[in-house]
Amino acid sequence: MEIQNKVQLITYPDSLGGNLQTLNDVLLKYFADIFEGGIHILPPFPSSGDRGFAPLTYFEIEPEFGDWEDIREISKNFDIMVDLMVNHISKQSIYFQDFLKYGRKSKYADMFITIDKIWPDNNPSKEEIEKIFLRRTEPFSEYKIEATGEIEKVWTSFGKTVPSEQIDIDVKSQTTRKLLVEFLTNFSENNIKMIRLDAVGYVIKKRGTSCFFIEPEIYRFLNWFKEQARLLNIEILPEVHAHYSTQFKLSEHGNWIYDFILPYAVLEAIITKNSSRLYKYLKIRPEKQFTMLDCHDGVPVIPDLNDLVEPQELKKVVDVCLERGANLSRIFSPKFKSKDGFDVHQIRGAFYSLLNCDDDAYIAARAIQFFTPGIPQVYYVGLLAGKNDSVNKNGVIDGREINRHNFSVNEIDSAVKKPVVQRLLKLIRFRNEYPAFNGKFKVTSTGINNIELKWEKGKNLCVLTIDFSSNKSIINYKGDSKMVEEVL
Repeated sequence: MEIQNKVQLITYPDSLGGNLQTLNDVLLKYFADIFEGGIHILPPFPSSGDRGFAPLTYFEIEPEFGDWEDIREISKNFDIMVDLMVNHISKQSIYFQDFLKYGRKSKYADMFITIDKIWPDNNPSKEEIEKIFLRRTEPFSEYKIEATGEIEKVWTSFGKTVPSEQIDIDVKSQTTRKLLVEFLTNFSENNIKMIRLDAVGYVIKKRGTSCFFIEPEIYRFLNWFKEQARLLNIEILPEVHAHYSTQFKLSEHGNWIYDFILPYAVLEAIITKNSSRLYKYLKIRPEKQFTMLDCHDGVPVIPDLNDLVEPQELKKVVDVCLERGANLSRIFSPKFKSKDGFDVHQIRGAFYSLLNCDDDAYIAARAIQFFTPGIPQVYYVGLLAGKNDSVNKNGVIDGREINRHNFSVNEIDSAVKKPVVQRLLKLIRFRNEYPAFNGKFKVTSTGINNIELKWEKGKNLCVLTIDFSSNKSIINYKGDSKMVEEVL
């Protein structure tokens, strides 16, 4: 399929009204002409944890959210993207439960990465473990096999529990690949047009390496997966948080990528009233990207900004965000922290709150995002200019909940009426409709307090000017016969 160069929405299946049916009602009532680029529905599948990111299966929709008929109903008006956690699956899945019962005799045994697949002697050295880009204390969890009583060590990159709920799958296994194709086929049959490959950077495990984005094996896997998806007319978006050069390599290999640098660059420019770094970045970035400011996790910092921003500069922006109520996620592996110990992985908070709930600053940020080349995605909390939420949900503290508020229909109705949201919707309509965004892009600056983003195609021309000293945003665009100036 061809991805539309228009604005997309990111939302959980239950975050705008409570379920998929209500989500469709909300989209059609308030946003029918807003998200012409499509809807990214965060995992709507049965899951044992991590708010959908520990899926049991991709053949079903979690009954609390609805069913595949609800997905197909939404797809009548919006292209749909969903996630495929290509690196892992739930411990509660039928595949791993069969392994827990029968061990090496399970028909799914080859799907999982037992320690001997990487270390035949079952004894990795301390140095080898320290090289791995860890997301938990060690890369393995121990599980007892019912049939034999034996303990199996299985690779688990993610998960807060011991043993983990998220079991890594072996993408080299023919059993795994057959299942992945079956998942893709089911997606196609239910009108899914795009798939985000979540955690794809972790799929290659190789002794003596970081086990993260291992070249060239990662490209071989991606090329195989993209071909399977192409046969079903599905577009692929790899999701990789890594040094910016890794993203650029992905782009050079013909992949769509996420612009995980833009959110910080915009945040810094507005907080410091200095556009220098933003300007330099916009001059060098690949154009085949999905752009975002906010998401279900946070504003990326390390490793995405390594070698682009010095830790002392990062800390200044982080400190301002903390003063505004944000919280932080940290880099786990010591060897992947900055030399001075700076270890902030992501700044977690509603983007509107990170900008101190300043309407003009927020509209300036969105205007920059929409004028930056790529497919813009707007997270549902950002769509409604939501503020930082409580991180205590039912007695469980999770810092990510700060930007994961579930809006009732009444809350949505009230939020849509807010002036800042109306300004945002008007801006999105302009981004969707004006023809120049399919033309040529140019960025200029006449000083550290301003930036100018320009698009031109044939007789169509539009120019965004941001004055960071006042956060004033102006669009000049060519109408039927003359230039029109509009203050956002």
